[in-house]
Parts: sequence; C-alpha cells; structure tokens
Amino acid sequence: MKQILYAIVGLVASFHDRILTLNDSFPAVLSDKQLHFLVIGIFGMLLFFAVHSLFLWLVRRGHLMAISWIYVFTVILVLTFAIEIGQHITHTGVLEFADIVYGVIGFLIFFGAFAAARSFVMMLFKLSDRKKAEKIRQIRMQGGVKDAVSDCKAR
Repeated sequence: MKQILYAIVGLVASFHDRILTLNDSFPAVLSDKQLHFLVIGIFGMLLFFAVHSLFLWLVRRGHLMAISWIYVFTVILVLTFAIEIGQHITHTGVLEFADIVYGVIGFLIFFGAFAAARSFVMMLFKLSDRKKAEKIRQIRMQGGVKDAVSDCKAR
C-alpha cells in the first residue's frame, strides 16, 4: 500500500514538474500562488462537471443513496488520511497506511450490514404490499370494490 501512495505522489510530482516547465517556457512567468489558483481552479471545475453529471445520472435512475454513499466514502477517506497525518505531525501515533485501510474497510463492512438490513426491510414492505394488492384483487373479483377500499383503509 505504501507503494501505491508513492506512485500517486510520483504522478503528482511529475505533473507538477511539467506545469513548471511549461510555465518557464512563457515570457510572463506565473508565481507559485497563481499556478495553484489556475491548476486547482481548473481541476476543481473539471471534477465538478464530472461529479455533477454522475450525480444527475444516479438521481434520474432513483439512486439517491448512492450519492450519499459516495459523499460519505470521500469524507471517510479524507478523515482517515487526516488522522494519520495528524498523528505523524504531533507524534501522538505512527502514520500507518494499514490504519487507513482498516478504517475504510470498517466503514464498508458497517455500510454493507446496513444495506443488507435495509434490503431485508424493503423486501418485507414489498411482500406486505403484494398481500394487500392480492386481497383487493380477490374482493374485486367478487364484486365488492367498495368493501376492498374500506378494507385497505382499515389496515
């Protein structure tokens, strides 16, 4: 896992070097703050359009919970990294990538248990609705539509 972090850091450093090289090739050299302003601003907008498109697609298909999951998962990642970096800086613990992985896995397992329980409850509601619908259908076949409606309201 440590290798993955170093690979990501290497990619960011390579991208950073390319931007600096590009910046140095222009007559008007931008400051470090100006470069951060432009690069993070442009990257943020590209990320916004991609995420917004994804969220619109999910909402249109009735997957609102997926948006909540993506948001919480992102916060969990940031939080676990922040905790480990904070421990390293303040010397209150050891920065270990395994702690980050275990924290994220903990969230995934707890969310999986929640999703399974929610699916079970939703299935029970659907079965209950089917039984009500079947009862109404049977009463209608017997010619008692008004009785079927009042029977359902009574429940």
